[in-house]
Amino acid sequence: MKQTFVKAALVACCMAAVACGQAPTAMGPGEYAVMTVATTDREIPSNYSATIRGRQDIAIYPQVSGTISELRVNEGQQVSKGQTLFIIDQVPYKAALQTAEANVEAAKAGVATAQLTYDSKKELFAKNVVSQYDLSTANNTLLTAKAQLAQAEAQRVNAANNLSYTVVKAPANGVVGTLPYRVGALVSASIPQPLTTVSDNSEMYVYFSMTENQLLGLTRQYGSIAETLKSMPAVQLLLSDGTLYDQPGRVESISGVIDTSTGSVSLRAAFPNPNGLLHSGGAGNVILPSIFKDCIVVPQAATFELQDKVYVYKVVDGKAASSMIDVEKISNGREYIARTGLVPGDVIVAEGVGLLREGTPIRIKGQAAAETEAAAPAADETAAQSQTEKEE
Repeated sequence: MKQTFVKAALVACCMAAVACGQAPTAMGPGEYAVMTVATTDREIPSNYSATIRGRQDIAIYPQVSGTISELRVNEGQQVSKGQTLFIIDQVPYKAALQTAEANVEAAKAGVATAQLTYDSKKELFAKNVVSQYDLSTANNTLLTAKAQLAQAEAQRVNAANNLSYTVVKAPANGVVGTLPYRVGALVSASIPQPLTTVSDNSEMYVYFSMTENQLLGLTRQYGSIAETLKSMPAVQLLLSDGTLYDQPGRVESISGVIDTSTGSVSLRAAFPNPNGLLHSGGAGNVILPSIFKDCIVVPQAATFELQDKVYVYKVVDGKAASSMIDVEKISNGREYIARTGLVPGDVIVAEGVGLLREGTPIRIKGQAAAETEAAAPAADETAAQSQTEKEE
């Protein structure tokens, strides 16, 4: 009974196949897209969070005490070097200068009197009218008077400087920051906040950090820190609103000390700021391109990971053969730079590697169709030749 059922099933399958006009096909090797490994040059951008600072942010503190009598600038105003920002009450400092100048005149008169006395004593000593003691005393009095004059002159210079310090001027070209103190406020050199900050925004410094491993990679690529600074390509700045700053910058310095708490090193790039678009205290992202010469690039879709190791499947004698590769994990999320494990000319499976196993037969996708297209003209030519022979 069982044998009869099996025979009936086989007969039914054969009849179904005949009715459809097709014969059962045997399973063959799967078709997979492949790629031939070759070397190329590749520029891969990497993003680093950054802070923006003026070329120099100068905190302005008063050098003398007093109340602010005049405020000559506004917040955000562009100022030039030497331009007056504040004036501190000058009355006590003008009085001090006048006193110092009067003391100088008095000291000059004292020197003149001492000089006359000394000259007189000198003539009398030559005539043996006075003793050596009298002459030496007159000379010492003259020296004391000259010292007092020098002291008075120093006090006058100090008073003049203090008066000049009441006019607070911009030490450089830049933009005025906040103004926490207004007219009438009492200020001194020890105030907790500066009068304001003048930021030189003609060129902006953009600070960012990279890991120790990334720095080591750059150093190996270019040979040294000095060569890295010379050879690094221009960098771009991605602003906080997502737009790309239209001026390229260059990395000017790399810190020689690694922060032990973060394991990172600080770098500084300089960007020109002719239109004043960048402001001190802003934030953005530095885009640093990494240039690889004569490297092997493989798509991440062509790889798989096993125990933190990266592998590809090479096509060897029509079968899949796994091979471990050492890769540089770049930031675009689509490709790897293969440092070892592949050589130009290797053929690897480019997609669907998750379905493969060691030794899986590989048929190159599109190869069967190409063979059919190539065989079609030959078949047509053979048929035409047979027809000609029949006619003859």
